Amino acid sequence: MTDLICVPLKKASDVDIVKPLKNIIATLYSTADNPEDFSADIQELSYMRTQAVSKSLDKSAAALELLYKYYDQISSIENKIPPQEVQIAFKWKDAFDKGGLFGGRVSLSVASLAYEKVCVLFNIAALQSQVGAHTRIGESDEDMKSAAKMFQQASGIFAHLKMAPTTMGGQEPTPDLAGDTVAALSALMLAQAQEIFVKKAIADKMKDGTVARLCIQCEDMYSDALKQLQRDTVKHNWEKDWIPTVAGKQAAYSALAQYFQSQVCAEKKQVGEQITRLTQTLEILKQAQQRSGNSNFFVDYVNKANRLLTQAKKDNDFIYHERVIEASALTPIDKVASARIAKVLPLQEKMCENFSRDLFSNMVPVQVHQAIATCEVRKTEMTGGKINQLREANSLLNSILASLNLPAALEDTQGATDDVPQSLKEKAKVVQEAGGSADLISSVQEIPELVQRNKEILDEAERLLREEEESDNQLRAQLKEKWTRTSSDKLNSTFKTNAARYREIINNALAADEVVRGKMATHEQAIQMLSRGEHGLGDVLPKSSATRSSSTGSLSARENLKGLMLEVDQLKRERETLEASLKTVAFDMKTPFLKALAQDGAINEPAMSVELLGKALGPLEGQVKSNLEKQEGLIVGIQQNSDEYFGKKNTSTDTLSRRDQMMRQLAEGYDAFTDLQSNLKEGRKFYNDLTQLLVAFQNKISDFCFARKTEKEELLRDVTRDASSGAVAAAPPPRPPPPSTVPSLPSMASAPTPVNTAAQPPYNPTPYAPMPGAPPAYPGAQPMPVGGGALPYPSNYPQNMPMPYQPQMQPYPYHPYATFPLPSHYSMPYTQQQMGYNPYGYPPNQQPPQQQQPPPHQ
Repeated sequence: MTDLICVPLKKASDVDIVKPLKNIIATLYSTADNPEDFSADIQELSYMRTQAVSKSLDKSAAALELLYKYYDQISSIENKIPPQEVQIAFKWKDAFDKGGLFGGRVSLSVASLAYEKVCVLFNIAALQSQVGAHTRIGESDEDMKSAAKMFQQASGIFAHLKMAPTTMGGQEPTPDLAGDTVAALSALMLAQAQEIFVKKAIADKMKDGTVARLCIQCEDMYSDALKQLQRDTVKHNWEKDWIPTVAGKQAAYSALAQYFQSQVCAEKKQVGEQITRLTQTLEILKQAQQRSGNSNFFVDYVNKANRLLTQAKKDNDFIYHERVIEASALTPIDKVASARIAKVLPLQEKMCENFSRDLFSNMVPVQVHQAIATCEVRKTEMTGGKINQLREANSLLNSILASLNLPAALEDTQGATDDVPQSLKEKAKVVQEAGGSADLISSVQEIPELVQRNKEILDEAERLLREEEESDNQLRAQLKEKWTRTSSDKLNSTFKTNAARYREIINNALAADEVVRGKMATHEQAIQMLSRGEHGLGDVLPKSSATRSSSTGSLSARENLKGLMLEVDQLKRERETLEASLKTVAFDMKTPFLKALAQDGAINEPAMSVELLGKALGPLEGQVKSNLEKQEGLIVGIQQNSDEYFGKKNTSTDTLSRRDQMMRQLAEGYDAFTDLQSNLKEGRKFYNDLTQLLVAFQNKISDFCFARKTEKEELLRDVTRDASSGAVAAAPPPRPPPPSTVPSLPSMASAPTPVNTAAQPPYNPTPYAPMPGAPPAYPGAQPMPVGGGALPYPSNYPQNMPMPYQPQMQPYPYHPYATFPLPSHYSMPYTQQQMGYNPYGYPPNQQPPQQQQPPPHQ
């Protein structure tokens, strides 16, 4: 018997998967309240990869186990990380690399876990073929069964890899992963599995007719393999002895089928047919030896057939005297389906039978992760809408009270006319303790710095994209058809779209900032007066020319107003509690989505989200509705009792006394102060959150540019090497006498010079304190929240969302008067995943290095 053919392994380049995976997982799954640390598991995965693909594997079951374990872990984590988040350039070489002599791609780098899986699968099948080919066939039944199983599994894997080009990101695969290549390898592995079954049948001394049928099926399978191996698109891949060996085996097993069928004839005393079949056996075996180029090919059966043919002729001459029939008259051997024992074994869900632990079992699948993210968006929109309703109602109530000078006017009728009403004293005290106008002005002046910081980060990100694309276009123009990689404009379109979206968000925020500054300017004088405190108000509040105690209003109306003011205070306290409850509402989304995925294989997210949100927010929505209805009744009562007590009057500024005008101005100033405080706090948080998103976006672009730079340099080396090889191959043979000078190879100076597009550290004008739960900063820079302290994300901040969800513009956060579009942090439907970026900086539990002096901003 001849040796079996085995497939060479692909070779992988070393790549750091630890840092990128840490940052992807930290971005997707870690929050300030629930930090997930998979550092040890990621380190173990990296070690598995080193063992499985970065060393020479021996031809053993133990080596296969290493590949199985790594493949299973990659399969597990692939289902839990969105494909667009992976920016790890996995580079694998062609298993049949012949230096690109036939125009094929020598190696390929693709930033995809699916591509890594495909290459590992190829190596599993290749190593299975090596283990099967080097099993000592014939020593035991177990050895034969194991070898046959290896070839059948390898055939199944190669058949599965026909879909491999879909994982290449639109790039041309290396020759070993081309569809025709893996189809030919699958057919070859299956034929070799059938060959082992033939050998086992012979060793077990099965009936000659059964063995003959097994052999004719083996011949048929080798015939199919030979056709596929000889295709013009793939035949240059194989070692020089592959096609002769397969062609020889096709003929040899056709001959063996005749040989064992001749034994059936011998048992039936059909000597004439036996002689014809033995003659055919020898003729076909001779053809097999010629095809294989090996005179010893199946030589044992040549000798056996010769002996049996000699004996059969002798017996026929002296005993049977049967007519020797023509070969064309022989009955074909039945190709019964049951004799085709070798089957393509489908790819198993888990390759490793002893798969002890899923390193990433605590991570949810991508479908569940996206469903949770989308449900979070729905929750954020609903809670944000209810909070906006409460704040708008508060603004309306405040404006009505201010127009009536309540409760200050009511208090002004109960004591000395020159005294400051108690409600104004309390408002002045609150403003003064909150920092007054000085703190407000400082916050307003801080906003432009935050805006500028975000602009600079976005400018740097766009610069990196622009320079990478210009470099690619330059090389494409120089090398033309030799520059085979995907063009940058096809890969960076999402980045450009998101950059434009961010630019629009910043411009909309600037418009909202103008509204805030306008409101500050309108009420600045009143806020400054309140900032003096309760004692300073007496100096600025005009004296009254007449007492209000002479009001003709009924005492019952006054008492009613006093009671209504108490109800207003109670209503506002209820709203504060409701708003806090809406901000912190939380419920289990993971368990129902996981259960649905396990039961149905899919998640009906819209229906499930509506049900979950209804249960969680239903009671709060009822309280909000009741609170708003209560306000309507209060407003009616306030207006009626105010008219009865103070009398119906024109409340315009022209008809009010100077004291009334001032009290109204102070009341409006207090309301504006509280609104501005809230607006500016949310504005700072908005810009700091946006900074984190932009830093993450910039880091994703930096990683993209770095991966493209690495791929560019490798492709340049391949192009240069191919050019040098071509020049050497085209050089004319030397002629005697030898030339006086040796022809030189093409100068490396003539090769295209790689354009330096190394990602520069993004400009960071100011060091900021770490931000819990925020995406990690880029290497070499500090995290970016402002003010020297952490600004934690609220618990209902939409950290994750599916890619198809597009940003929606919402009014400036809870601004009662402005309608300028700006995403609120309660309804900000863009995240790292949705916007298509992921930070590759230092993980949250690792301290970044000391910040270096930033380069001058360009």
